[in-house]
Parts: sequence; structure tokens; C-alpha cells
Amino acid sequence: MREIALIAGDAHPELGRGIADSMGATLIPVSISVFADGETRIRIEASVRNTDLYIVQPTSTPTSERLMTLALIADAARAAGAARVTAVVPYFGYARQDARKNPGEPLSARLAAHILHCAGIGRVVALELHSPALENAFDMPLLHLSADNLMLPVIRSWNIADLAIVSPDAGGFKRAQRYATALTKPLAVVAKTRPCADVAVTLQILGEVRGCTCLIVDDMASTGGTIAGAACALFAAGAKEVSALFIHAVMATGALDRICAASVRRIVTTDSVCCDADPRVEVVPIARFLAQAMMSDRLP
Repeated sequence: MREIALIAGDAHPELGRGIADSMGATLIPVSISVFADGETRIRIEASVRNTDLYIVQPTSTPTSERLMTLALIADAARAAGAARVTAVVPYFGYARQDARKNPGEPLSARLAAHILHCAGIGRVVALELHSPALENAFDMPLLHLSADNLMLPVIRSWNIADLAIVSPDAGGFKRAQRYATALTKPLAVVAKTRPCADVAVTLQILGEVRGCTCLIVDDMASTGGTIAGAACALFAAGAKEVSALFIHAVMATGALDRICAASVRRIVTTDSVCCDADPRVEVVPIARFLAQAMMSDRLP
């Protein structure tokens, strides 16, 4: 079996180092610089010839720059003789744009995946894509990981008897249903409309939450508006307490404050995206989990 090597991109170098340590992989240094006109320049500074190379690069803010950097590193690695290149993209940007809602719009998620394929990436590792249907957008093998085994033990440790699991919208129903089934807890859904991007208007609660300690389960938090709106609707429906769990802390400026202002008690996420530590948020590390999944899925 080929030697494992790993490159930590500029999006989340700490996660890359953690995965390399857990895998026992050689961490290859890479120089990432920017020309005066904004072009990105890549230089891999050690040999990757004949290696099974992993590039760790969540395509978080700024999404387009992170995606292009990942593609450039992959192209450089293939030119340098890497036997196989795997992109480890725990948070895959553009995942919300997986369908054309109006004429004249691109299939941005499919195009982003195609860019990675064109760059010579032979496999992708992702965590909790926004929609399972997005798996069909990839032109190469995809290892699509669920965060359930990371998050369920955290929820169980709370030992909350009157817990109810809540999906903040219809799109996240199946995810919330998995949690509710695994925990044998009741399930509720927040029905809402979204008049435009990043704006949600809550309508009603489908399910009984009166007197319950509610846990909102979602794949990401961006502006915080969906979680904050859901929390307000749950309190209006008689919920005793509201907490929130989301996998990817994309978190635009002010998002955390918006969630906390809605009296959300516990906030749990992963470190799939690089973000500043905050005492209001419990962060579940994913480096060892990703490394174990990647090692078990290795091909000869």
C-alpha cells in the first residue's frame, strides 16, 4: 500500500494537522501566496511522488477562494507525481445551490464538484452535505460521512427526559428524524417560507412541543436567522427550553449573537469550519473521526 501524505490547505490548517497526526501521515509543507492582482500561487515544498495524498480544505468563507486554492493544490500534486489525490472537504461550499430554482441560474454545486474533478482529484471526503441528493453531483467516488456518531453521545450526556428533536425546516426533516429515532424522542418540524436567500419567515410548529426541552438539529448555521426564528416559534408554542445543534459553523458576522439573543441555551457544533473559540459554543472535534473513516476506506 502506498505511503500516505497530507497537505493542510489555508482554510483550516489546524484540522489538517490533527488528521495527519491521527493517521500517522507525513504533513507536506505547501506555500500559498497571492500576487498583487489577487491570483493565488501554490508551491508544494516536498516530494509527493507515488503517495496517496490527502488535501484538507473546507471550502468555507471566502468560498470561491478556498475552492480555487484546493483545485490548484490538487493540480500541483498531480504534476508532482502523486499517485492519487483525495480532497477532504468536511464543509463543501455551494452545497445549498444544488438545483435551479429559477431560469438563468447555474447548478453551482455540480459545477464546484466538476472543478475538483478537472483538477485531478480522484476522490472526495465530505461531512454532512446539505442534501443527500448532492452525492450525484460528483464525478468521482465520494465518501459522505454522517456526524450522528459524533453528536448523539453529546446529546445523551445531557440526560434530558423531556427532550424533543426539532427540524428547523422541511428540508432537514430526515436528519432530525434520525436523531429522534436514535434517541427515542418525539419529533417536531418548523414550517417556514424563504422569500429570498438567507431570509426565513417562520410559519408554524408541526408537532407537540409544549413543556418540552427542544433541540433544533440542522446541518449548518450561516446568518443564524433560521435557528433564531425557530427558537422564537418554539417558545411561542410553549417550549420550556431551546438548544441548537448544527454540524457546520459557517457563521456570518453577528450570527452567534442572533442565536443567543433568541434565548438558545446550548449551542453545539463541530470544527469542520475554522472559527474563533467562544464560551457560548461547545465544539466537537472531528479530526480523529475523519482520520478513522479515511483509513478504513483506503484502497490498495
